[in-house]
Parts: sequence; structure tokens; C-alpha cells
Amino acid sequence: MLAGRRPYKKVKDIIHITGMPQEAVSAEGILSYIDKNGPFNSEDYANSIQEDHQKVVGIIKSLQGLGQVVNVEQVTRKHWELTDEGRDVARTGSHEAKVFNAVPPEGIAQSELMSSVPNAKIGFSKAVSCGWVRVDKGPAGARVCRRVQSVTDVVRLHLAALQDSADADVSEKLKAEYKKRKLLQEVVSKSYTVSKGADFTLNIEKPETDLTPEMIASGSWRSKTFKPYNFSALGVPPARGHLHPLLKVRAEFRQIFLEMGFSEMPTNRYVESSFWNFDALFQPQQHPARDAHDTFFISDPANSVSLPADYLPKVKRVHSQGGFGSQGYGYDWKLEEAQKNLLRTHTTAVSARMLRQLAQEKEFRPVKYFSIDRVFRNETLDATHLAEFHQVEGLVADRGLTLGHLMGVINEFFKKLGIEQIRFKPAYNPYTEPSMEIFSWHAGLGKWVEIGNSGVFRPEMLLPMGLPEDVNVIAWGLSLERPTMIKYKLDNIRDLCGHRVDLQMVASNPICRLDK
Repeated sequence: MLAGRRPYKKVKDIIHITGMPQEAVSAEGILSYIDKNGPFNSEDYANSIQEDHQKVVGIIKSLQGLGQVVNVEQVTRKHWELTDEGRDVARTGSHEAKVFNAVPPEGIAQSELMSSVPNAKIGFSKAVSCGWVRVDKGPAGARVCRRVQSVTDVVRLHLAALQDSADADVSEKLKAEYKKRKLLQEVVSKSYTVSKGADFTLNIEKPETDLTPEMIASGSWRSKTFKPYNFSALGVPPARGHLHPLLKVRAEFRQIFLEMGFSEMPTNRYVESSFWNFDALFQPQQHPARDAHDTFFISDPANSVSLPADYLPKVKRVHSQGGFGSQGYGYDWKLEEAQKNLLRTHTTAVSARMLRQLAQEKEFRPVKYFSIDRVFRNETLDATHLAEFHQVEGLVADRGLTLGHLMGVINEFFKKLGIEQIRFKPAYNPYTEPSMEIFSWHAGLGKWVEIGNSGVFRPEMLLPMGLPEDVNVIAWGLSLERPTMIKYKLDNIRDLCGHRVDLQMVASNPICRLDK
């Protein structure tokens, strides 16, 4: 029961709550009117008693809440009504008539006419199209002269007639024209047809909603009628937070990796050195991705000083002189370039650290690693690109791995994501050979969208770390945002992240359940 709320005793109590004067309009009066006259329209009834229609509607709504006492049906009516400008035209004349009346028999300079008559521009245009005036051009300039001696202001007559009666004899075509000129507007009014209900009565009492201590003490509860419980009511939803679609899909991705036997890599380094982000991956220092147009560099601290002393010379040598069967890039590798700090552009920097750590172990062991975290690139924002996004990365290190193993693992991974329309396209990456881009069909955009990159890590990257020569590492990376857009049928990434996100979308979207 609803505690602390005084129940309504009778219908007259409802009137006091709504603040309506009982002597002007009352529930008893409405019930008595129905009993004597039968069904009625609320707007007609309000006009007959010269009362505000909304007050009548309030009483009808209160009666409707009592059950089947009355039946109420909504009625929609449309009628034409003059705008403020239309009422002014009905009172003082149309714009074209004012222009005509301002033209003397001898004519007037057009510039003088346009400055002396209100709304002269539209009035002059209409007067010319009606054939009332003409423009004579001479050495002294344009001059407006009358073409007829007198005119009948039909627009004013029509609007005055419509002001007096909505049923005035004005064609629908003319009404549409006046509406276009913003002299007339179509108004939709809603009223209600009220008739007797199954439980109609002239003397009704609202059921009690509270069992009060006073009722129990006096025993009056025995003669009261109580409102029945509604055990099907859901109640007010509790206030709570909601997981963003990205977090829902991320949790599903993580579960799939764990089901496939992968271990999660630590990804708590948002700020990374150029050495681990680029150099350790055999990416040359002249590569365009290392330019400020593509990468966010850190100004303070600008450089890193904790680079591995034993590993650094091997990376320098393979870049500048080659080695391990490679001729390298043949350039002067500079330490100051490798020391520059930046916001990591990919989580492959984390993979490089983990593989280097694996190479330090006494005996090699096969591993399967994954990571899901944020990366940063100086991108131009559009429907499919952000400057900050999430990268999902997986890698497998073992002996005898081939490109076929990579394609098989990727197909199985995406099949678990519920994405089976997959295509591979040959590509180039500085640190993988061979390399493949991964594409998926996006129904929202109606085209194939790149969702990831993959390849086999190059020996120039792995062997300086100290990994055995017969060990191969296959790896792939994809955006978290694009599969989420495919899953939730979004065609603009800015509707998923940023100030344009619809918070109701975040609240109402279901938990992600990828079709496995």
C-alpha cells in the first residue's frame, strides 16, 4: 500500500486537488449531463457552459481514473486560423493592396515606393503578378505606375470571412496559398467524446489506497472499499549505471581469447619510447609513421633513458648494416631518434617487450598472448577514424608456424565473434613478411571495411631479441571500435565515442552476445 498519502474520499475531493472551481465545472455536473443528454463532446460542452476546455478535460481524466464509470474516446479536429500577420491583413488590407494604394495616378519612383510601404517587397511582387501596377524604366530610374483604376482586395475579404467563420466559402487551393504566405495556419485540436461506462453511477466513491492507523483503531476499515493490489506492476526501475557498447564487446573479445588458450599481456604503458614502438619492430627511422603528422610525441619528458644496453646495439646493427640474412636499411641509425617518447601508436610495442622477455628465458616455450587497450594516432577524424581508439592484438610464438596457421587462427577467431564474411588482402608492414589486411563486410556502410592487419614477424625483429632461428611468430591486430560498429549497426564511429554519443543508446542496448 502507498504509505503517507491521504486517499480521495469522493469525486468532489478530486476537484479540490485539481484546483478547479466546483461552481464552474464539476464531476457531478458532468455525470448529471451524461445521464440527461447522453454522450457529448468535451469541447462543445466547455463552450456551452462558457468554461475553459482544459478544465473540463481535467475533470474527465479524473473520472476516467475511477474505472468504468465513463467511456472516453479522443477526437481530433482540424480548422483554419489566421496568423498574427493574417489578422493584420484582415484589419488593414493585404500587402499588394497597400502597394497599389501608395501609387498615385501620376506614378511614383520605385525606390520611394519600396521605402514607404511596409512589406513592400512581397506586396510589389504580388501587385505586379496581379496586373495592378507596372514598372517604367527611364533616364531618371524605375517608376511604378498603375495599370488599373481600382482593385478589389480579395485577400482581405477572404481572411476577414475566415476570421468570422472557419467554414467560410474559400477554396482549399486559396487556403493553401494563404498558408504558404503565412497568413493562415491549420490548427489541430484534440477533444474527447464522453459516454456512460459499464459502472456508471451518479454517486461514486474512490477506493481507498491506504490502510491507516485511524481506520484500524476505529474499525472503519470494515466498511471501506480498497483498491486491489497489482501484483503484475514492475515498479520504478532502480537508478543504475550502464556499460558502454565498447566495454560489452571488449569483455566478449577477452573471453574468446581466454577460451582459445591465450594469456593477457600487461598494457599499462600509454607512453612508450620510439625504440620499443618502432625500432624494435624493424621500422626505419625515416618511416612516415614516425612523423609528427601521424604520431603524438611527448614534450615532457621528451626522451627515454632506460633502453636495454645489451639489446640496443643489435637493433642498431640490423637497421644500419643488416644481419641474420638481411641487408638492413643501410642508413645512419641515431640513438636520439630511438629515445623520443610518444603515445604508443599500436599495442605491438607491448608484444615486442613480451617477446624480448620470452627470449631471455633459458629454454624457449610456445606462448599465445593477447592484449586489448588504447592506442593513439594523429588521424583526421571521419566516420571510421578517431585519434584515440582501442586495438585488439593476438600473437602465437612456436616452431614451424606458417601463413596458413595465421589464416586458420584468424578465421576461427572471427568466427567466434560472429563475423564470417572475411577477406584477406596482401599488404606491407615493416615488421611482418608476409603481411595481410583483414576486411569484413559492413552492412551499415554497404561495403567491405578494413578491420585488422596481420602477418608473420620478420627475422630482423625476432633474432636480435635472442629467439631461436626456427621459431616463428604469427600476429594480428584489429580495432575494437569497427567490430562494435558492425555488431550494433552503427555507420559513424563518432556516434560510438565522443560528444555525439546518445546516452540512451548506451542505456538501452543489450549485453553483447556474439554468435559463436
